[in-house]
Amino acid sequence: MLRIRWELLLMAIICWHRGHTDNHEAKQSLGHVTVVVVGGTGDLARKYLWQGFFQLYADEVGKGHTFSFYGGGLSPNENGTTLLFGILKELACPPELSAERCALVKDQFLHLSQYHQLKTSEDYEKLSQKIKEQVGQEGMVEAGRLFYLSVPAFAYADIADKINNTCRPPPDTWLRVVLEKPFGHDFASAQSLDKKLSGQLKEEEMYRIDHYLGKQVVSKILPFRKENKKLLDPIWNKHHIERIEIVLKETLDSKGRIQFYDQYGVIRDVLQNHLTEHVDNSNVVVGQYQAYNGEVQEELNKTKDYFSLTPTFAGVLIHVDNAQYEGIPIFMTSGKALDERVAYARVIFKSDVFCVQDLNNVQCKSKQIIFYLGHGNLQYPAILVSKNLFKPDLVSSGDWKEVTEYKDVDVLGLPLSDYYIQSPVVPREAYCELISHVFFGRKDRFISAEGLLASWAFWTPLLESLTPVFPRVYPGGVANGNLLNFKLRGHQVAFSHEAVVNVINPGAEDNFQVMQGKYRSSEMVSAWAQELVDRLASDLLLAAEEAIHEEGQFHLALSGGSSPVALLRALALNLYTFPWRNTHIWQVDERCVPHTESGSNFRSIHDLLLQHIRIPYFNIHPMPVHLTQRLCVEEDGGPTLYEKEIKKHVNASSFHYILLGVGHDGHTASLFQDTKLESDEERLVTLTESPIKPHQRMSLTFTAINRARRVGVLIMGKNKHELVSQLSRIKGESSKYPITKVQPKSGTLIWYIDYDALLG
Repeated sequence: MLRIRWELLLMAIICWHRGHTDNHEAKQSLGHVTVVVVGGTGDLARKYLWQGFFQLYADEVGKGHTFSFYGGGLSPNENGTTLLFGILKELACPPELSAERCALVKDQFLHLSQYHQLKTSEDYEKLSQKIKEQVGQEGMVEAGRLFYLSVPAFAYADIADKINNTCRPPPDTWLRVVLEKPFGHDFASAQSLDKKLSGQLKEEEMYRIDHYLGKQVVSKILPFRKENKKLLDPIWNKHHIERIEIVLKETLDSKGRIQFYDQYGVIRDVLQNHLTEHVDNSNVVVGQYQAYNGEVQEELNKTKDYFSLTPTFAGVLIHVDNAQYEGIPIFMTSGKALDERVAYARVIFKSDVFCVQDLNNVQCKSKQIIFYLGHGNLQYPAILVSKNLFKPDLVSSGDWKEVTEYKDVDVLGLPLSDYYIQSPVVPREAYCELISHVFFGRKDRFISAEGLLASWAFWTPLLESLTPVFPRVYPGGVANGNLLNFKLRGHQVAFSHEAVVNVINPGAEDNFQVMQGKYRSSEMVSAWAQELVDRLASDLLLAAEEAIHEEGQFHLALSGGSSPVALLRALALNLYTFPWRNTHIWQVDERCVPHTESGSNFRSIHDLLLQHIRIPYFNIHPMPVHLTQRLCVEEDGGPTLYEKEIKKHVNASSFHYILLGVGHDGHTASLFQDTKLESDEERLVTLTESPIKPHQRMSLTFTAINRARRVGVLIMGKNKHELVSQLSRIKGESSKYPITKVQPKSGTLIWYIDYDALLG
């Protein structure tokens, strides 16, 4: 048809400019290629895909193939055509084309492009018939069909079915279907999607695209290592590498993409796809920019009391179970609404030089290799090697060059002049690179089904463990300051700084962390769950340091139940900063079961905390509920033994800190509504009866609790909101709610209540 004749004319003109050799090649047609962009008027197509296909056409015109391009969508043809050509007219010229030639190539690209509604099976069948007629009328042979699915993942299986049943090319002709991420949202959904797609398409026909694999620097990492093997082999191991960082920072927020983003979040959207011993939530810190929740409420039509826990920032620690890299921490970081847009991977090496003076000497500076993907201070993609390591060989001659002109900027701690730098001669967008690979049938930069499922198997346990975790809220941009800095604690990570903002008015615009006020006439601290736990852990550390300074030791009594679980995990991270050697751990209460059983409070304290810290054996004081092979038998005198132990070690039987929780019925420790203690007010420990199994308990008494220097009451979760509301209306003591009897005589009481429990 006319469109193909125009292309043949253009080929002849370009080949005439190139010379007779290319003209001879043009006469030997390699066949016709049909490109179909499903979702061809969407955001991704507008920003990247059509530019990539225009680049492909500019690269290949005159080399033997002919082309036609279709933008497919759900809109009727008239509307879709207007949208499509509005996009195509804005395409930029490839840098290697002159203005005159670009105008010619672009004009022909527009002639070869058209919109086609792709909604039903009949639409796909009509498209297939149209392609056959078009090629047949020109007396040409089809080389292949390329479908790019720029649509939500839930539509993949249906579109693959339509392509397979109504729009496949003839035999001996290739079919290539490009699938945009995300490929599922966890292992099970990815496996299900793979099963559906494999029933319609062969594995060699599917190209699962991750555009970061198309970055020029990423494609040169392995060649760089190969070219510099002799220099790298001696130092590419745990004895010389200090750590590895993989970072992708964005200044943009998620506004306009909330419907997609809120389902996936930063880990699924970026880390699982682009950056990838299994990790759990002790190996990750998460955040959410302050305006995100309002954007969710607006774009998803949620009420004002709706809160999304989707993280927009994540810092993940990974260790590789491999002899060569054992012990090397690998940090992966990605987030939106940060201070700059930049992406890089860097390997930081240990230093064997300690500089006393002349700190600007090259040998005193950081030793690192950076695979810089672009933006930031440097802007262009590059591989940088600090000059105190070695001078690298070029990764390849021709398409890469050595940079010798230095700008007055720093890159990750060093002036540009302190690096040997290599960069592409002609920088190309990732989508241009990958679209070219699809056209030539090269699968080396695409994700296989096996690799995809292995990645989801790695990340799914972490994602599941993060389900109840409240992200740290951050204001966005440079105002984030040090809020998102995180640090290594043993084999785990935690935020480096407390997120404390002195705000008392709930609902204030800048109230994104911790608010302080009064509750039942005592001090109250409230925050999102993770921030609240961080604050409580910090307060415990301050109390410990104060007590050790005054008395040389810190006596901490911990209650059982679900309330302190998150705190115990947080305390376990303080392996080196908390003064465990001078700390004594006591129990507030215990179930009458052996300490080895899962229902034991001591077992919980042991598993979540004690086994992770360096605390002297004799500083651990479990309640003696299992004596002479019997459980909580009164004549065995367990409460009396524990009371004697308290009096022996704890000055004036006054614990430095007692941490309590509150049950739905208002009980605290194992002191319930029907617990009778008035007969002996001096008792410190007693046996009690619980209304739920196991019924028998051992507990500190109100006498022991109210002697403490500090008492903290931790209440978390929406299911505690009604209780918090009821307690706020009660003045003084109430026999119905034992927690109201907690009134330290000379100490202080602090309520730690998360926003869910406080505000519902």
